[in-house]
Amino acid sequence: MLGSIGMPELIIIFVIALIIFGPRKLPELGRSLGKSIAEFKKASNELKSTLEEEIRLEEQRSTLEASKTAAPPAAPVAVPHAEEAVPVHKVDQSA
Repeated sequence: MLGSIGMPELIIIFVIALIIFGPRKLPELGRSLGKSIAEFKKASNELKSTLEEEIRLEEQRSTLEASKTAAPPAAPVAVPHAEEAVPVHKVDQSA
């Protein structure tokens, strides 16, 4: 961004800002501009990390769904029906 602005242009901008705002307001203006830029960078980094996290989670979800559809279905487990006789073992408690 500042690569296309040379030293003469920066000096002209500084002189114009000095004339418009005066020598007393210029340091305060610079501090507030620096804070604003820092807050903007922080917010953009948070947005970037949030988007990357959401993309990573979505990729994990799609990978999990793909692995579920690719896995063969489980073999059915034999469950005795109510009509079938189930052997019962009696415990001798007379001792």
